[in-house]
Amino acid sequence: MPRMLASFFALVALAGPAWAGQVPGAASATDVPVSSRDRVYAAEQFSNTVSVIDPASNKLLGVIRLGDSQPGNLSPLYRGQVLVHGLGFAPDHRTIAVVSIASNSVSFIDTATNAVKHVTYVGRSPHEAFFTPDGKEVWVTVRGEDYVAVLDGSTYAEKRRIQLANGPGMTIFSPDGRYGYVCSSFTPETAVVSVRDHEIVGKVKQESPFCPNIAATPEGDQVWLTLKDVGKTMVFSGRPPFEVLKVLDTGPITNHVNIVRNARGRFAYVTVGGLNTVVVFRTDTFERVARIPVGDLPHGLWPSGDGTRLYVGIENGDTVTAIDTLENKVVATIPIGQAAQALVYVPNAVPQGEGTANLQSLGTAGRAAHLVLGPPGGKQATSVSLFDQGLTQVLQAAVTDLEPKKPYVLALSSDAAGGGPLETLAAFTTNPAGAAIVNAVGPIRQIAQGDGPTPRRHLVIASGTPENVGAVVQRQR
Repeated sequence: MPRMLASFFALVALAGPAWAGQVPGAASATDVPVSSRDRVYAAEQFSNTVSVIDPASNKLLGVIRLGDSQPGNLSPLYRGQVLVHGLGFAPDHRTIAVVSIASNSVSFIDTATNAVKHVTYVGRSPHEAFFTPDGKEVWVTVRGEDYVAVLDGSTYAEKRRIQLANGPGMTIFSPDGRYGYVCSSFTPETAVVSVRDHEIVGKVKQESPFCPNIAATPEGDQVWLTLKDVGKTMVFSGRPPFEVLKVLDTGPITNHVNIVRNARGRFAYVTVGGLNTVVVFRTDTFERVARIPVGDLPHGLWPSGDGTRLYVGIENGDTVTAIDTLENKVVATIPIGQAAQALVYVPNAVPQGEGTANLQSLGTAGRAAHLVLGPPGGKQATSVSLFDQGLTQVLQAAVTDLEPKKPYVLALSSDAAGGGPLETLAAFTTNPAGAAIVNAVGPIRQIAQGDGPTPRRHLVIASGTPENVGAVVQRQR
């Protein structure tokens, strides 16, 4: 009987979940069930914070404040970080790497203490940073220039550069550590680089120049990348000759992509602004199997260590959304800081203790106002967030449903219908998908509400340029 029981339990162990192994690990890795030892991190570019979430309770534990909001970060003697944006983590799950675009930095943070243990400054406008699977190097895509900065995984000092085409956007690695896949945000090609000798061994033609995000499957057979300017997602083989397998139409502001393996199979999840959904595809047939409404302008996303949950940063909603991946439904919405960008889920990030040291409350970072715009008599097309910076706000509009590659202005009107003179806030040109992300700064909430002696104003979008403004095409609801 003991031998029979032992054999039974051995068979049960061998017949464990077929979906073991989640990104960025290999398929052979053991799944890690969701627990309070795990952490979800969201990088927030207007509050310059990293929100820290306990996925077991779906509660915000606090934020790691890497910099000040305006006007503090305008000082010439300012020492903090600005536009906190990118996220990666070490293979041992003890360190996260946080990229701040405007201060050209990578902050390395201890996951157990939430303390910054080192800051490395690199070239102009870095975008993302990730550790190689062996933890020996950190590759930082310097998007404002033309190279990947390779940092030592222990000292975090830059030790070499990998010269590439202009504008490398993000690197992700094959699970076996052989290849680094580097997509571009300015040049329509993805480079495949040998991790061992840092040489380019392959190139993949992108359908457009603007790739913000890339993900590799745990099996290493596929690489998925998003094209934000044309609303497409590409898939290519993760092994030579790196041929393109599929090009999918995903939506007007296609942001990030990630891979989930669970009892139902293997899937790619893609965040799509404008549609404000997460779109789910099978990775074998490329069939779309779900569209999950999640909130205004979904951005970064990452699965739990067992693939049963997916967490999504909602850029214009100041929240993180938790999705049950077996049912493809939202199970929690968690308040965070301003304008979430990258997001990572780190299993067993805090092996002991509470892991709440050095965390702060949201404070001003938790305050924002939200508006919507659309064509007269039509559906909502544009979401607008006013992120509170004290006396001023950072306005961010996720604009959709306009003509592709045309000039427009975001403006204020004293007439709710958009008649009369317009005061231009920002000029922009739509991408080939007829969409754009538009920013402005000022006391916009006070003006729009008509605080004090100021007459009320209404947000509108008009065709043309500031010098030659045309007809109003969208107005505030």
